[in-house]
Amino acid sequence: MSLLQIYDRIRPGSKFFALFAIMNLFLSSSEVQSFDHTIKNPDHGWIPVSPRGEIRPNFSQQPGKAPTEEPIWVIQTGASIADHGWFQRSFPVKGGSWYQFGAIKKTKDVESPNRSAPARIVWQDAQGKPVRANVPPNKSGEKAYIPLAEPEHPMDGSTNAEGWTEVRGVYQAPDSATQALVELHLQWAPKGTVQWSRISLMESTAPAPRKVRLATAHYVPTGKSVERNREEYWHLILAAKAKGADLIVLGETINHTNLGKKPHEVAEPIPGPTTNYFSDLAKNQKIHIVVGLYERHDTVVYNSACLIGPDGMLVGTYRKVCLPHSEIEDGVTPGKNFPVFYTKLGKVGMMICYDGFFPEVARGLALNGAEIVAWPVAGCNPLLSRARACENHIFLVSSTYTDSKANWTISAIYDRDGTPLAQADKWNTIAISEVDLSRPHFWRNNLGDFRSMIPRHRP
Repeated sequence: MSLLQIYDRIRPGSKFFALFAIMNLFLSSSEVQSFDHTIKNPDHGWIPVSPRGEIRPNFSQQPGKAPTEEPIWVIQTGASIADHGWFQRSFPVKGGSWYQFGAIKKTKDVESPNRSAPARIVWQDAQGKPVRANVPPNKSGEKAYIPLAEPEHPMDGSTNAEGWTEVRGVYQAPDSATQALVELHLQWAPKGTVQWSRISLMESTAPAPRKVRLATAHYVPTGKSVERNREEYWHLILAAKAKGADLIVLGETINHTNLGKKPHEVAEPIPGPTTNYFSDLAKNQKIHIVVGLYERHDTVVYNSACLIGPDGMLVGTYRKVCLPHSEIEDGVTPGKNFPVFYTKLGKVGMMICYDGFFPEVARGLALNGAEIVAWPVAGCNPLLSRARACENHIFLVSSTYTDSKANWTISAIYDRDGTPLAQADKWNTIAISEVDLSRPHFWRNNLGDFRSMIPRHRP
């Protein structure tokens, strides 16, 4: 029955109100239809979606440009910070297979592109319902709880000269998944714009294993001399290499420990005597070494950690950002950056002792891409050691000056859930553990790949 037929059957006294309602319905319908009138080619399968009408942004499509000639999908928000919408499209998948997601995006007037312009992949069954996650074998042998598969959050990569940012990720579809819903968002960015293009989800191969053997030294230098302090680590480095270690972490400020001197009295340049000594050892043993020392740069003294490569070259230096009272009183200056160094092992960051009491340092390293964080540390609350690893899903390697019986910080390699994988219990020993950087961490109660969620969800 048409609207006019319905109108004819309405009592004469009510026709004015009915006509008003019909006009509103018609206008409302017209708004919905015209809202997406710029979506030129529905065959692409992309559908504009918003949580509710009052916060719906504007959606449009632009013609493709060289070299790909692929269309550009555009979302523009209004003045409200609540505006939120996304394009979505369903891709068929085979459960258990691996898939590579790819896209490029460009934002304008978006304060936080990481948070406001994410891509998501939602695993579904044939009816569009959530599916169960693939649960890795339980180490304890207990029957595993099988949670729902969480959405994937592809990571932002490099940005080219034209302002286009790559968004990439490789994922395994849950066994019961038959489709992947890809979402391209813009949210919480008043009067902002995002353009999405070159979107793909293609079957791929599993990432190659990236197994790394991490080691820590549990030792306190005797302080007989700076030279002797360095030499006392020699046999621990050889022991680590004999067990196949790729990287070993040594203690904090070894050119100062137990010498009874002020930091400025022992501080040295980098490169300098201490880094030169360990550069020779690293090259001879073909191993990465992290060592802590007081560094002098003109009149400035830093508490620093150096990463030395297996070729004997200095890969990079980190300067301790968070200083305790004692170092402030001794005239030590804090660093201000959280550098991460790309090595053949993976992305390595460093922090030092008191840094561990503050979540910002480990988080800054994680946001800069660190997969492994080396931590020379005299002592720290052991709960914070676990927290820094768990909250950032990083492997943490601590080398301490604390007795393992003291119920304080330990010399250990921590898993990404904060569990110590290996610990050096006795003085003058090492601990070593093999880890695989190629697989995301799976927590038994499942937050998904939380490491990729951090830049998407953090304030």
